[in-house]
Amino acid sequence: MTENDYVIRVLDAPGLVDGAAWNALLASQDPAGGLNPFMRHEYLSAMHASGSATPATGWTPRFITLWHADELAGACALYLKDHSYGEYVFDHAWANAYHQHGLSYYPKALVAPPFTPVPGPRLLARDAAARTLLVKALVAWCGEEGLSSLHLLFTSDADVAACEEAGLMLRHNVQFHWTNLAPTLGTGVSSLPPEGAHFALGRPGGETSSPGYRDFDDFLMSLSQDKRKKIRQERRKVAEAGVSFRWSLGADITSADWDFFYSCYERTYYEHGNAPYLSRDFFRRMQDDMPENWLLFVGERNHALIATSLIAVSQGGTGAAGQFGTESGARVAYGRYWGATERVDCLHFEACYYQPLQWCIEHGYQRFEGGAQGEHKMARALLPVKTTSAHWLAHPAFADAVERFLEREGEGIGAYMDELDRRNPFRQTGSPAGG
Repeated sequence: MTENDYVIRVLDAPGLVDGAAWNALLASQDPAGGLNPFMRHEYLSAMHASGSATPATGWTPRFITLWHADELAGACALYLKDHSYGEYVFDHAWANAYHQHGLSYYPKALVAPPFTPVPGPRLLARDAAARTLLVKALVAWCGEEGLSSLHLLFTSDADVAACEEAGLMLRHNVQFHWTNLAPTLGTGVSSLPPEGAHFALGRPGGETSSPGYRDFDDFLMSLSQDKRKKIRQERRKVAEAGVSFRWSLGADITSADWDFFYSCYERTYYEHGNAPYLSRDFFRRMQDDMPENWLLFVGERNHALIATSLIAVSQGGTGAAGQFGTESGARVAYGRYWGATERVDCLHFEACYYQPLQWCIEHGYQRFEGGAQGEHKMARALLPVKTTSAHWLAHPAFADAVERFLEREGEGIGAYMDELDRRNPFRQTGSPAGG
């Protein structure tokens, strides 16, 4: 087939794309059948229908679809943006440079799920050729629309390959992820597999007969003595403060629990001087349309609810009709939101790291992604992982300047990763287990 065999259609709302076809295409991006929850049609539709990501909030949807006859061969969620908030890959300096030269940086085009700094597929396509054609169509469309730039954030390896072939510039950042398998001891910290990659679970030291850590204490024993001692101290402080946690998964999360969660989520944003990105209606739609993708931890003290953390989970794939299932695929958990009504020392660490990690170990989950930024996560055994975004700028001189900047920034990211590797939280070969 040639490029002339395909038709590009631009749709101005996610609801105009058939959900089953979209989810089936999404599932095909992962050979093991895993389905990234943040690229599900239900998730993107809820962002729009709830008023969270709409033209009124600076997110104007333009879903780009690639068709071969009546088959959806490629698709991506593109948004026209008149600001750079809710993205987590920062380009404010680029926008300021445009402004200083009397040029308009906004509107720009963004390809990513709103408010979601989670690596995953952005260019959904049935094969590499269709994916490359899709990104080329994106660049051409942005040029025709007179947009300043195109940005694909937290991309998959397949996306990166297509973007490189189309001539886009790459930018790297660092997140911190935990895996249910300690890195080889004595050789430093190696990067974890990217979104969609799969690996055999095994024991620290190279044995692969056991399915990951036996329990949380087994996980702690893989850490250096000082890290292990610190985690135990932090957990003890929360327990001695009289706080206990319970968890609920999927349909077991009650409406009352969702209400309490949202009150905490909203409070956290307002405490930092910002309005929350997501509306209560968005989470109501999550409860109704994709409950199987959510895990909620609730902290209680003296029979009163005082804290909560919401975790997304990916635990399966789709069938031929694009329906979500839980029978196969990678098991990944994603730290998303938290909040508390009282201040308790180390409560954040317990709610956002130790409770989810313990749950992942007990339920055989392979990876926990801790979200954007946060070197402090390394002390909790979340290791540095390089993430990649791709960028196209229409203005040749600015594109040249940004390319030079990205080269320097990339060198800095490489040095930063090396420095983080030297801060390996795991116990080295031959070191004593300690207390």
